[in-house]
Amino acid sequence: MTNPTVDLTGRTALITGASRGIGHAVAAELLARGAAVTITARKPDELAAAADELAATADDGAERLLALPGNAGDEDARADAVERTVERFGSLDILVNNAGINPVYGPLVEADLGAVRKIFDVNVVAALGFVQQAHKACGEHGGTVVNVASVGGLRSTGVIGAYGASKAAVIRLTEELAWQLGPSIRVNAVAPSIVKTRFATALYAHGEEEVAAAFPMRRLGEPADVGRLVGFLVSDAASWITGETVRVDGGILATGTRG
Repeated sequence: MTNPTVDLTGRTALITGASRGIGHAVAAELLARGAAVTITARKPDELAAAADELAATADDGAERLLALPGNAGDEDARADAVERTVERFGSLDILVNNAGINPVYGPLVEADLGAVRKIFDVNVVAALGFVQQAHKACGEHGGTVVNVASVGGLRSTGVIGAYGASKAAVIRLTEELAWQLGPSIRVNAVAPSIVKTRFATALYAHGEEEVAAAFPMRRLGEPADVGRLVGFLVSDAASWITGETVRVDGGILATGTRG
C-alpha cells in the first residue's frame, strides 16, 4: 500500500456507549472521515439527542447515522445492533467497544462481588460478545476493532481496582483477538487516562487544575483526543498495527505516577 488513507468513505462503524463522552467523540470523528455510523447506548433519550447533534455535523449526516438504544450487556441487543447495522448500510467494517461501567470505588477486599461481576460482564464479556457478532457479519472482507481500555488496566490506581482489572482483561483480550483474527481483522485498544467526561467526573471534580498539574501536558484529556486516535487506528494508515494498546494519557504514565 503506497498511499494509505485515513478516509473512511464507504465503510460502516458500530460504536457502543456513544451517547456522550468518548463514544460520542469517536462517532463524530468517524462521521467526519466519511464513514456510516451506528451508535448505541442504554438511554433512548440521551441517544436520540446525541444522534441529532451528530447528524447536524455533516450535510448527509442523517443518512449516514443510525441510533439504536440497547444495553451492551444484553446478548439480544448486541445481535440486533449488528444485524440492523448491516441491514441499513450493507456491511460492518469497524467496531468500537466503548461501553463501560464503574460502580465500585475503594478497596477490592470490601467490594460488592455482584457489582464486580457486572463490571466484568459489561466491560469484558460484552466487548467479546460484540466482536463475535461483528466477526459473523464481517465475513471474508474483514475489518477493524478498537477496544477502549484505560491506563487503569496498565497500572494500579488504588481507587478503581475492579474497573482497572476489567480493563487489564480488555487489553489481554485485544492481544488474543489480534492473533486469532489476523490477517483479515485488526484488533487494537486505546488506553486513556482521565478524560473530561461525565463518567470520569469523580476523578477530577475536587480540583481539575490540581489533577492536571501532574500531567506533563498540564491538562486533562478531551474526548476528541481519543476520537482522533481511534480514527487513525481504524484507517488504512494503521494497516500494520494490530494487537497494540495505545496510551492516550497526556504523558502521566511516563512520570511513574498513577494515571
